[in-house]
Amino acid sequence: MNGKPLSTSRLKLIPATFSLMQAELGRQEAFSRSLGARIPENWPPEILVDALPFFLAQLKKDPKLAGWLSRYFVLQGKGEEFLLVGSGGFKGSPQPDGTVEIGYSVLPQYRGRGYATEAVGALLLWGFSHNEVARVIAETALENRSSIRVLEKLGFACIGQGSQARTIRFELARERYHAEKCA
Repeated sequence: MNGKPLSTSRLKLIPATFSLMQAELGRQEAFSRSLGARIPENWPPEILVDALPFFLAQLKKDPKLAGWLSRYFVLQGKGEEFLLVGSGGFKGSPQPDGTVEIGYSVLPQYRGRGYATEAVGALLLWGFSHNEVARVIAETALENRSSIRVLEKLGFACIGQGSQARTIRFELARERYHAEKCA
């Protein structure tokens, strides 16, 4: 099932379901209660503000997209409260050629701690567990060195200019992903 949470050593990646996204667009207390985590005051990341209504509309049309779309990155502290630190996921299910595009964001106060690398690594493992996924692409701003480092650490290769000005596109093919995992 696509809608199951993913776990890493420090994070739980909770699928953004229709009801969770409705709560996110509503009151912060309701969203916090529904997610089971404390929500920082600067949530959502600026990059997600325009994407939230799009994801909500997609989930309303097809609830099975939960898992393929956004996931909340929740820090699982030992004996501490759970804390929302970022989000990311795919921009939909695989295209007919097996391509999925991944995106992610971590709130500024939690950057530089490896959360993005850890979360994107879990998303890649999950994505490539689906046979229909042949490659994962990602785009980032030329000046976003942190995002570029995340992609490079995870084996992505730069393949050229992105779809917007001052962006670059990266790709990770299934064969390269599995070769890197076995190395």
